Amino acid sequence: MAAHPFKLVMFDCDGTLVDSQHTIVASMSAAWRSLGLSEPDPAAVRRVVGLTLETAIAALQPDADEQMLARLAAVFRREAVAARQSERYREPLFPGILEALDAIEGPEVIFGIATGKNLRGLRHTLELHGLTRRFITLQTADRAPSKPHPAMLHQAMAEIGAEPASTVLIGDTSFDMEMAQNAGTAGIGAGWGYHDPADLTRAGAGRVILRPEELPAALANYGER
Repeated sequence: MAAHPFKLVMFDCDGTLVDSQHTIVASMSAAWRSLGLSEPDPAAVRRVVGLTLETAIAALQPDADEQMLARLAAVFRREAVAARQSERYREPLFPGILEALDAIEGPEVIFGIATGKNLRGLRHTLELHGLTRRFITLQTADRAPSKPHPAMLHQAMAEIGAEPASTVLIGDTSFDMEMAQNAGTAGIGAGWGYHDPADLTRAGAGRVILRPEELPAALANYGER
């Protein structure tokens, strides 16, 4: 169990804890097809993972009016729920995540999640991997504005009584690192996810790691250069 200075350790979910890109890309494609639109490029879909659904859809389809946005979102949610109920559903943890959690937990450390998922989807993911009890504060798209707005981190800190100086966010997107900066917390880029490590650095990551195994040392030595 590695020592580190953080009381509240927040994680993004999609692209950081779990590899959910296949379900997300397939559900987006189904939504676009339902309206007779050309399917979005999978790389473009991965770039918007982490944003709340409507914000992500608007980024992928800038000409969408409110009615189209609502219809695309409704189909996406329907497809995502159906995918979760399928026997073929796979949303694996990234290799090394469980070991990293074990290494950084401690009696004074609280784990939380800040995600573009809604609460229902997040709880399904946590239950699927037996992680429900490990994450105490759950900040989701139906409880706060989209990243990079700092509300998710502000709410998490208020909920458990942590200060920005003792809070860190681990996430794989530029939106995560910008949210950490906006909230005044530390930010560690998860370079195994959906945004390039260089993008995470440009977005303000204090550190960028390429494997979950590097997380304990990154937390312990965060302030060192």
